[in-house]
Amino acid sequence: MLADLPLDILSLSDYPEAPAVFEDGDSFLANALKKARSLAAYTGKTVLADDSGLEVDRLNGAPGIYSSRYAGEDATDDENNRKLLAEMRGVPGDERGAAFCCVLVLYRPDGTYEKFTGRWPGQIGETLRGRRGFGYDPLFYVPALGKTVAELTPEEKKPCQPPVASRPGLEKIFTGPCLSRITSLSGRHRDSPLHGCAGRSAAW
Repeated sequence: MLADLPLDILSLSDYPEAPAVFEDGDSFLANALKKARSLAAYTGKTVLADDSGLEVDRLNGAPGIYSSRYAGEDATDDENNRKLLAEMRGVPGDERGAAFCCVLVLYRPDGTYEKFTGRWPGQIGETLRGRRGFGYDPLFYVPALGKTVAELTPEEKKPCQPPVASRPGLEKIFTGPCLSRITSLSGRHRDSPLHGCAGRSAAW
């Protein structure tokens, strides 16, 4: 989405000595804001960062900000999925609502920032299905398509995913007079449920 804008977009690979950011916030916004603020202070540039995860209605929003470590600090995707399946055992279909959620923050060196949110509603399946994707994709069922995200082709997936921010809105922000280089906080986090913004950063 940003490829044809007059921007020089960098990533964390351009800053190998950048400090790691511990995600200890109590919300997706808090974590995204902490990452963006920390990297903006370090680089002196405008930073794009996000946080994301899976929220399950029956579990009061869990795993939420703990999505990547739901079954433990070093849990694998399979372990997280197995724990979620166990938590949802016996729950009827009409109570298995869930959503992949993402919050994106554009943070400027002067301390001002913009925030954007995206939600992809669906349901938690009763079995693991599909081999595409990662994370909770094999369990996240899209009723309109009758498939889990891990069963969707890229062509099927694209129209289903809500944009975290619209192109016109981003273009207006990104072509402002004080914005010429953006540092994208990417490459250090696993969560990516919205497949383009998650746990890493700024691609739509």
